[in-house]
Amino acid sequence: MNIIKKYILMGTMALSLASCQDQLDIKNPNLPTPQSASTESGILSLGLGAVYANGFRDLKYYDGVNGRFWAGAIGFHELMGDVVGIEAANQYANQLACPDVVTLDNGNKVLNPSVPNTQLALIRSVNVNSNAGSNPLYFEWGYMYSLNNACNAVLEVVEGVTFSGDGATKKNTIKAWAYFWKGFAYARIGSIYYAGVVNDKSGVTNGKYLSKEDIIKESNSNLDKAATILGTINGGADYTAILGKLIPDYCQKGKGGILTPDMWVRNINTLKARNILVNTPVKSMTAAQWKSISDLANAGIKATDYIFTGRSNNAGDNDFVGSQNGSVISKTISSAAGGNTYKLSERFIQEFKAGDKRLANNFKTTTAWVGDASRGNAFNTRYTVIDGGLGAAGVVVYGTQKEGEYELALAGNYEENELMKAEALIYTGSIEDGLKLIDGVRKSQGAGLDPVAGTGLADADAKEELRRERRITCAWRGLSFYDARRWGVLETGRSNTIVVDRTGTVNTKATISYNYLDYWDVPDNELAYNKPAAGSAPVVNPKK
Repeated sequence: MNIIKKYILMGTMALSLASCQDQLDIKNPNLPTPQSASTESGILSLGLGAVYANGFRDLKYYDGVNGRFWAGAIGFHELMGDVVGIEAANQYANQLACPDVVTLDNGNKVLNPSVPNTQLALIRSVNVNSNAGSNPLYFEWGYMYSLNNACNAVLEVVEGVTFSGDGATKKNTIKAWAYFWKGFAYARIGSIYYAGVVNDKSGVTNGKYLSKEDIIKESNSNLDKAATILGTINGGADYTAILGKLIPDYCQKGKGGILTPDMWVRNINTLKARNILVNTPVKSMTAAQWKSISDLANAGIKATDYIFTGRSNNAGDNDFVGSQNGSVISKTISSAAGGNTYKLSERFIQEFKAGDKRLANNFKTTTAWVGDASRGNAFNTRYTVIDGGLGAAGVVVYGTQKEGEYELALAGNYEENELMKAEALIYTGSIEDGLKLIDGVRKSQGAGLDPVAGTGLADADAKEELRRERRITCAWRGLSFYDARRWGVLETGRSNTIVVDRTGTVNTKATISYNYLDYWDVPDNELAYNKPAAGSAPVVNPKK
């Protein structure tokens, strides 16, 4: 059975709604099924499990080293985006994030030490069904089609449910929920895979593969359906009650909460702006596309809006954002550099400007960690993440392993939205206006940096401020690789960058040639059982 059909019912399990930490505690893997979810309480369990179990936690294959969706599948993005490194070979993660060549200050070239010795060759060699859960391309595809199909089940069942109170509002809230997360799923598929399948029925699929561009169109279509439905809802007690049961209680704090319909629509606009931004190289962005990004982001998330968040629950593997293992940053926190699964990248630390309080509050220098030279050529580091930060007043804390204290933006957030607005302004000539937004983000995070607006920055310097700030602010959420791709870093590499070599020497003017594949081939775990039908788009990226 192919992936798209395989995981249709994995989130339709008995979910206790009695207490916040037990909401995702699975008691019986067979209930509620879509058939038994035809009551108000049943459809709510189905809708809750569709997202937090199907989408972010449960797959046939699981690797405890890399972690579940927000630590594992998203970890691949942060590895390739050079926010973190890894020595572990599980799912070939160390090879997936190993640049082709690192040129040190003395001119010595350190090649990718693995066999095969390029990421492209690795992907082509390991993307086979027989690798099962060792295929790194499998995970994001599996999670997102699991999410999509579970949402299909919600949409099919909800039409037959009898609700108390304002039945129309309750039904429409659940439908908006399902369409929103379908849009999220297609966005992630279309933003990393070369092709995908559109499927609107549970338990079935088709072999008509569509291009990544068409998958993004499908994402926007579902997001628009959610927005249209939300436009008919005025909020009120029944709306609040339903959405409050679809979002786990422990995620309804901080920036997480019960979004008003208007807030939810603004969250949708942010995702639609992201769909354009991250899938279009800046060198080929048109004026019309920049305008669309600007228009959507200007109608996007506000500083006071609630967003969809995940909050660390406990340290066990059974949580979709486990305190110690459920996110990329939690698996980077350590008392010493190199002490956890992920290793903090020297290039990420390099993005911080001198005097940035966020750097001092969140990261520390330790004895340089030098990993196994046969497993990488760029992951050595002197830095690690401070658990919970140092407590500097007003300064953002990026990560912690303390239960209940880590908050992860699952979809868009205010800072990402502001930086999309800033990028659209800077790239269309309104440099000062864009720099003011960058200053605003830095101020909101307590960076303590002098403003860059009003300093007469040239175009290239303004773009560099934007690049650095997006690298810092949008890290840990699976956006870093998208940015490297659209900014051309995969092809041009990075020069004048910091690399700790195999002797522990700190190189400050090194050059890294990444040459990573920009969009992944469709995983063979799917193709082995769901072969492309006539007229399908190519399922293999033509890059050689």
